[in-house]
Amino acid sequence: MKTAKLTLISALIFGSALGAAADSKTAKVDPKLGVESFDLRKDGDRLLLNMTLDAAKLRMSTNREMVYTPMIVNGTDTLRMRPFAVAGKNRFYSHVRGDKNTIEPVAYRAGQIKEPIVYKEDFPYAKWMEDAKVEMEAQERGCCSKYGPAFYVPVAQIDLVPRSYTADVIYVTPKAEAIKERQINARAYIDFPVNKIEIYPDYRRNPQELKKILATIDSVRADENLTFKSIHIKGYASPEGTYANNERLAKGRTQTLADYVRNLYKFKSNVITTSYTPEDWAGLEEYVKSEAGKRNLTNAEGILAIITDPAYRGKDDARELAIKTKFPKDYQFLLAEVYPGLRHSDYAVNFTVRSYQTPEEISKIMKTAPQNLSLSELFVLAKSLEPGSKEYNETFDLAVQLYPNDPVANLNAGNAALMRGDLEAAAKYLAKAGDSTEAQYARATLAAMEKDYAKANQILSGLRQLPQAQAAEKQIKNITDNAGKHYKLLNTEI
Repeated sequence: MKTAKLTLISALIFGSALGAAADSKTAKVDPKLGVESFDLRKDGDRLLLNMTLDAAKLRMSTNREMVYTPMIVNGTDTLRMRPFAVAGKNRFYSHVRGDKNTIEPVAYRAGQIKEPIVYKEDFPYAKWMEDAKVEMEAQERGCCSKYGPAFYVPVAQIDLVPRSYTADVIYVTPKAEAIKERQINARAYIDFPVNKIEIYPDYRRNPQELKKILATIDSVRADENLTFKSIHIKGYASPEGTYANNERLAKGRTQTLADYVRNLYKFKSNVITTSYTPEDWAGLEEYVKSEAGKRNLTNAEGILAIITDPAYRGKDDARELAIKTKFPKDYQFLLAEVYPGLRHSDYAVNFTVRSYQTPEEISKIMKTAPQNLSLSELFVLAKSLEPGSKEYNETFDLAVQLYPNDPVANLNAGNAALMRGDLEAAAKYLAKAGDSTEAQYARATLAAMEKDYAKANQILSGLRQLPQAQAAEKQIKNITDNAGKHYKLLNTEI
């Protein structure tokens, strides 16, 4: 085992004061027992101690000896190790002639110790030892083996506490929205008679489908925090029939629905805008690719190949005919079960939301209508909360749920995750945090917390304009430089 020389003691990393001694009396010998070298290591589930002690100049009267017992001490927890003695002439020969069945410490004769005493011991490691002290109990013993009072000298402070990187993150304040524009998107399935564009409110599913549209509009108009602005309606027809007829149906039915809503609310002509897609091939492709499509269609891959074949671009009638003729059974299924769902009206209700100023007001809205909050408002709330608290973390998580692709939302949520030690969540958020200086620093912090110090340093080397990055490099250097050093020597004389 490689030992640490006293000339290197000043480089050891652990700082502490002298441990409290049970008895502050000094030894009755002079000069004292010297600690020439000391080493302590953890090896698996055992702790290894190796000391070299200088007793060459130590003198004892002929009938007396000092019994030394190394100990590991932490509060009420104590481990006593194998003792040894430095004895005067008579006491030494008493050890030599002693009963071999009697447990006595190994003895060295004072005045004739030419080489340093090498003391090695290993013992089972227990968690309480990770920040304990190595102490030396010294007790004088005279004739008739009578012991005098013991005194204790702290030799070393153990530090086996796992070293980890402490995160220091940089939150970014989101830009405030000048106007908080929001949109509710939904889909309705209005039924029209075959080849007709006239709308009948009581026809088939129309009562409930029209009610959905009107309820969405009413929910915005009735909320005093919202200002209704406009509606956009986009109509779709299925690929069944000719493209020309489907274009007529999609355009006409969309306009009919817009007129119905406009007349019902007496909206101005510019409040409702429209667009249309003659044939919803994207919707059909989505179904064919889905698990339901793969399960219900015998030739899903063949149909998908026709749908995506560039040769049919701008030739939708030929595309539909190819599916119908090549896969007639599947086509009949699509016609009956899928095409009706491709005839739909997508609508978007546009409105603005008033701003919220105080954390109390924002907290209330967060519980009732979180979708109406901006990133900057959620940040105002987070700053008012205790960092690391449940509410604090929930606020940043909500921000990234509402704005899943926003780099700042992801960065701040990632920082909150780093601070609570959730490295898996932090990695997920920081992957979408962009390439700002703050985002790069956060990724370096994540790497350091994952103990990938090489990666962390590589990132930090380009961020030295940040005081936090400079501090992070120093922290990593301290961890890596002191890896494997598990103690600090407290005394070199006993």
